[in-house]
Parts: sequence; structure tokens; C-alpha cells
Amino acid sequence: MLYRDLEAKIREYRPKDDLAPLEKAFRFARQCHEGQMRVSGEPYMVHPVKVAHILADMRMDLVGMQTGLLHDVVEDTSVKLEDVRKQFGDEVARCVDGVTKLGKLDFYSAEDRQAESFRKMLLAMVDDIRVMMVKLADRLHNMRTLGYLNRERRERIGRETIEIYAPIAHRLGMGKLRGELEDLAFQHLEADAFREIVTNIESRRHSNEGFLHEIRQTVEAELRREGIPARLEARIKRPYSVFQKLRRQKIGMDQVYDLMALRIITDSVKNCYAALGVIHNQWRPIPGRIKDFIAIPRPNLYQSLHTSVVGPQGQTFEVQIRTEEMHRIAEEGIAAHWKYKEGRKGPAADDQRIAWLRHLVEWQRDMQDPGEFMSTLKVDLYPEEVYTFTPRGKVIVLPRDATPIDFAYAIHSDVGSTCVGAKVNGRIVPLRSCLRNGDVVEIMTQPGHQPSKDWLAFVKTARARNKIKHLINASERAKAIEIGGKYLDKEARRLGVQLGRITKSEFDAVAGQYGYSKMEDLYAALGYGKYSARQVLAKLAPGVVNEEGEESPPVGAGVPEPAPAGAPSRTAEGDPVVRVRGLDDLLVYRAKCCNPIRGEAIVGYVTRGKGVAVHSCLCPNVQSLMYDVERKIEVEWARAAEDAFPVRIVVHTDDRPGMLNQLTSVLENTNIRSLEAKTALDQDGGIVEMTVDVRDKKQLEKLVAAMRRISGVRDVERLFN
Repeated sequence: MLYRDLEAKIREYRPKDDLAPLEKAFRFARQCHEGQMRVSGEPYMVHPVKVAHILADMRMDLVGMQTGLLHDVVEDTSVKLEDVRKQFGDEVARCVDGVTKLGKLDFYSAEDRQAESFRKMLLAMVDDIRVMMVKLADRLHNMRTLGYLNRERRERIGRETIEIYAPIAHRLGMGKLRGELEDLAFQHLEADAFREIVTNIESRRHSNEGFLHEIRQTVEAELRREGIPARLEARIKRPYSVFQKLRRQKIGMDQVYDLMALRIITDSVKNCYAALGVIHNQWRPIPGRIKDFIAIPRPNLYQSLHTSVVGPQGQTFEVQIRTEEMHRIAEEGIAAHWKYKEGRKGPAADDQRIAWLRHLVEWQRDMQDPGEFMSTLKVDLYPEEVYTFTPRGKVIVLPRDATPIDFAYAIHSDVGSTCVGAKVNGRIVPLRSCLRNGDVVEIMTQPGHQPSKDWLAFVKTARARNKIKHLINASERAKAIEIGGKYLDKEARRLGVQLGRITKSEFDAVAGQYGYSKMEDLYAALGYGKYSARQVLAKLAPGVVNEEGEESPPVGAGVPEPAPAGAPSRTAEGDPVVRVRGLDDLLVYRAKCCNPIRGEAIVGYVTRGKGVAVHSCLCPNVQSLMYDVERKIEVEWARAAEDAFPVRIVVHTDDRPGMLNQLTSVLENTNIRSLEAKTALDQDGGIVEMTVDVRDKKQLEKLVAAMRRISGVRDVERLFN
């Protein structure tokens, strides 16, 4: 029945198409998935058919629909991709391959596999956007049935959805699908907050609808009087959107005035601006809240006029004004232009939404580290916020809090790398300044100038970050190779090893034992302090040198300087709860900037003269430090001791009696090192900062969850130094 309903749905918008290939795909998939069941207890085949229904709602073509029905046969059954190609042709096989994840045996860790699967999917998406449409439909149906999985899997899939898939839907302009993905993920990631917000929205619905009905009548009468044809809709703010606003602005529900808004849909751009005039004549607009996305569309081609005004009783509410075509694009995005012709694989190659993707793939093609790829992918998927201009009037769209450095790299790589200063609106500003909407930016350059490491601490775009890292890495690597070569040569002379007698092939063979293709790479690793020269010489001249014994470290290398006489060993000096994986003789310490706690994902970074610094993967400084993948080193928690880790927490609350008492009661079995409570100057609330001792990540998560359940707590954040 589900399949027959699918055929009926497709015939409504593709009445002339022969649906025989679709039925063939359905029967093939049903045979492949025979006997398989979903966790919900349904036959597995229900899932691909439901995915095809979602694609039909997007008005996809038959190739996309066949891919939807077949998208799991290669991954979850014994069918090979070549079988799909023989049965359904190259086009369907290519799309199915793009949607299929990579094999589990190909990678060292689940994180590496996830990163490479996304990389593969993005590359396939550049060639054929239908790959992503099927993937989004697949993810949407999985999210609708997520409740049947265990908590750990729900949270992992929910996090991936909110960090990757929902932002991709946004970049493709698919507002409706993005909204549902975000709300479904939010429901599982923050269940308590979701229930509280939904309850609040429902409790206000009656009064809000009464207010909106009154406003709607007024607007309809005024538009009629001015002869502007329009239809009006009410827009209810989505739970996740409300949650983001509460967290971002640290406010309570009472201060969210735009839970419901008015949408005016008219027939022409001229009447959009005319309707805006009617609204502003009737109610006073709020300065800084008028946004013209018609004159300057968002990168996902979203167009609309936004304004916030003060209503008759002093309430603020939002009004969105757009044409019917703009409304369709805002809801459906790239799927609104699904007009397939022979040989077409989707929208035109110059479609702005696809151009973004091409640039993304280009910038990240050379990224070797899977963790770095995922983190920069997440950064680059965030919605753009700031619209800036060159002195000649060209619009440059950047993320919120972007800097002149980001602006410079958005113009050209050479402009970014040789940037020495910037003027914003005619005035010289620091390069770390945050740009705002409407800023006119002029970049000053100097030939031969090189980017600074400090830039990595404040740039916001993946393009700028990757270009800076590449140039710094090349410079640092050259230094490391020189230091490593001198270090090996010095140690060889001290131990009586004649390096001149060792052949290039012998050098390369030893480099291969360390996982490097040539000796130059091993020199760099020696220069960074990842290995000792004595270890390398023991392999180059095994009869002359053994690996035990003292040696002098390279000047400027990443290994620690020799300890003074009588000092404890390097291991004793380090932090005993963390260690380098597979090595026990390197000084390892937890970085003070993030003070990682047991159970957190951690990463090691070889520092010059200090040993290995261990950072939390969430540390704001990690992205700035990891410009050189060769300095990254695998670290792990060493022992399960009852060590206490100090953690700084800030709690944003309503300013009411008894709040501090409730917060401290949650911490009754936890040591509080310090606590300070004060009233927020810029908002009607309180701020409580504290440092508490926790054993591990789980205990911290329980504390934060317990605090968030207290009535009047707006947000709880962990502070990094």
C-alpha cells in the first residue's frame, strides 16, 4: 500500500513519466531486504519507501526516487554496487554509491570513518546534488523514528544531525526540512529543555493567537486600503529556535516576544516594499531590526523583508514580507527549482548554493587529519550572518564575528596572506576586530608579508584558517627538518656513527619503520621532538648504538630541556593521569587553558621545549594550535584514579531569592573551590561563577543537567581559561 501511495503521489506532478523503472527498484530492494526488521519492529522495507515518499514531496525525478528505494542495499545487504549498475544503470549506481557509507574495516577509528564518509558524500554531492537530497530524506525519516534506539545512539545521531545535516539543509535553502531536523534532534539531545519550551509555548498560545488575530485584522484592512494584494500567515517560532535564543541572549521565556510572528505574502517585489511602508506607518519599527534580504539575498538564495515593530500594547513582534516565489524558495530551497531535463543532474552549476559546496570541497581537499576535517566542516556549515562591502560595492558575506582577515581571504588568498592592516568605514581598525552588517572594508597589503600564528586565534572562516595553517606549516616544517637533521648528525658524532656510510635506501627503510615515506619526514618528526635521535640511530646502526642511554636533545625541538641534577624524571614531572599512547618517557601535562577532565576526548600537541600538552577536543585553542598535523600526537587517560579535576562553571539565572540555595543544594556532595554570585548589569538576571571538583565527564554532565532543571536557570556553561 505504501508503494501504491507513492506512485499516486508521483503521478500528480509527473503524469507522463513511465514508473516501470521505479517499480523495478522497489521489487529489487524488497527482495534484498527480505527478512530484515527495523528496531521499531517494522519490516525494513518500510524505511526506503518512506524515504521515497519524502523525496516525492520534494518533487524529485525518477533517478532520485530509485536511489531512495535502493540507498541501503549496498550497505546493509550482500548486493554489490556492480549489481545495482547492471540492473539500473550508471546514474543510479553513482547516486547509491554517493549515499553509501565507507566500509568499517578501512579506518583506524569510528571518527576517521565518519569523517571520510562525509568527505565522500560531499564529493559525490558536488557532481550530483541528488546524493544529498536522498541523504537528507534518509536522515529525516531516521530522525522521525529515533525514539526506538538506545540513549547513546539517539544522542550520537541527534548531535550529528544538528551539527551537519541541518546546517547543510540550511545552506541549500531548505528551511522547512532544516526546521524539522533541528526540532527532532533537540527533542533527544535536550529532552528537559524541549519539554519546558513546548509547555511554555502551549501555555501562551491562546493569548498570542488573540493578539495575532487583532494584528492580522489591522494589517489586512490597511493593505486592502492601499490596494496591495496579499495573504497572511502566522509563524510559530520553533522550539529549537526559541532554545537557541534563550541560550544566546541568556534570557528567560518572558523576554521572548516573537514566539509568534506575521508573514505577508504578496505578488511582486514592489508590493513587498509597499507592505513594509504600511507596517511602519502603523507601528514603530525597532532600530537595527530591519533586514532587507530581497536586495541582498542570503547565500542560500533566501529572500524576504524582516522587520520588528512595537505593537499596540507595547509588545514587540516580527513581520516577514515576501512574494509567492520567494516563499516557495524559503520553504523548499534548492528543491523548488527541480526542473529536470535530459542529462541534467539538478540545478545549474552556477547556482550559488552549489558554488558554496564546490568551494568547501576545494578548501578541504588537502586536509589530512579527519578530526580537523570534521571541525572545520562544522564551522563552515554555520549560517552566514554578516554582509560587508568592498570599497567598490561588492558584497562579501561572512559568518558572525568575522574579522578583516576573513574578509581579505574571501577576496583572494594572496590578499589575505599579505594583509598588514584594514580600514573599516574609513578608519584603521585592529585585524581582530569583528565586522558588522554594512561595514565597508578596505584591506592594506605588503608584498612578501606572511600570516601570523596569532591570526588562528580569531579568524572565523575555514578558508582563512586553512590558508594560514598551510603557510605556517610549510615554514615550521622547514625549520623542523633543519633542526632534526642537525640533531641526528650531532648525536651520530657523539656516538661514533658515520652517517656518510649509510645509503639512502637504508635511511628510507628506517623512515618507513616510523610510518614515513622518506627520511625528510623523519627529520621533521625528530625536530618536533616526537622521537629521539638515539632511537633512530639504533635502527640505522644496530651494532653500534642501542636505544637505552642519555642523549642531548635538539635545540628548539619539542622534547623538554634536560632536567637539572637531582630533579625527578620526565615522567615524574608530568601529569600522571595522561600519557602518550604507546610511549612512557615523554613529559605530558594537561593544558591550563582547558584543564581536560577524565572521560573527555583529548588530543596531544608537541610543544617546543615543554613536552606534550594535552587539550580537550572542545578547547577553543585546539584549532589555533593544530596548524601542523605533524605536531599532533595520540594521548590517552593513564589510570582510573579518584583524582579531582577543577572545573569552572558559569550559571545564568533569574534574579530571585533562594536561587543560590537551590544551586548549592545540587552540589552537596561536590567540593566547591570558589563561588561568586552577582547581578548581571546588562540584563535582568543573575550570574553565578563557581569552580568545583569533579571526577570525570559523567559527573560534570550530571551536575549541569541538575542545575538546568532548576526553575529560573537560563543557561549553564563550562568556562575555559
